[in-house]
Amino acid sequence: MASRRSAYGSQPVVLAVVVYLALLPLLGMAASTTTTYPTGSFCYESTYGEISDSNFIARRRSVNSLLAGLTAKARSNGGFATSSAGKGDAAFYGLAQCRGDVSAGDCDACLAAAAKQIVSYCGNYTSDARLWYDYCFMRYYEYNFAGEVDTRADASVAMRTSSEEVDNPRAFQKAAGRAMGKATAQAVAAGNAGLGRAKEQYAAFVSVYALAQCTRDLAPPACA
Repeated sequence: MASRRSAYGSQPVVLAVVVYLALLPLLGMAASTTTTYPTGSFCYESTYGEISDSNFIARRRSVNSLLAGLTAKARSNGGFATSSAGKGDAAFYGLAQCRGDVSAGDCDACLAAAAKQIVSYCGNYTSDARLWYDYCFMRYYEYNFAGEVDTRADASVAMRTSSEEVDNPRAFQKAAGRAMGKATAQAVAAGNAGLGRAKEQYAAFVSVYALAQCTRDLAPPACA
């Protein structure tokens, strides 16, 4: 299937690195909250032409088929999948990926929730839709974005804990910066499959935990 040119022009359009911060170990998060509620969303509606009723129906079918295929493919592929559905102006491309340190059960539950919620969050089978969860990420887009890097701040970083929620914001920011730096360095290092984790001391009995992960469609140089 031939891909179409991005509506963003030369701007790269795929998630490069996701960084999570927490004051508790990441693996200790409750699955019921991490798989149900998105931590972030991004929706973009293309201005490319008018969508006829028949084309809207075709786009809806493509998106529904794509989401079902992504979920099934990721379940049998270690929590990662890219796929496409439809043709012509009704073609869509998708990516689904779980965090590299979550169980298969939590991954499956997160992707199932994402597939159900992504359309309702963005509405009307929009051109570009993305949902972030603590355990997974899902995106569909009307252009083939596989292997491209997105370094825009609004689409690359998810924060679980803000400095306003801690007693010493300056100390937290310093600890968070060190943790993110270490996690990112691990993620781009050879042999780590684009995944990095780090821990930094914030206070006497409190640590900051960070995780960075590239999407698995990126080659190592693009991840770095």
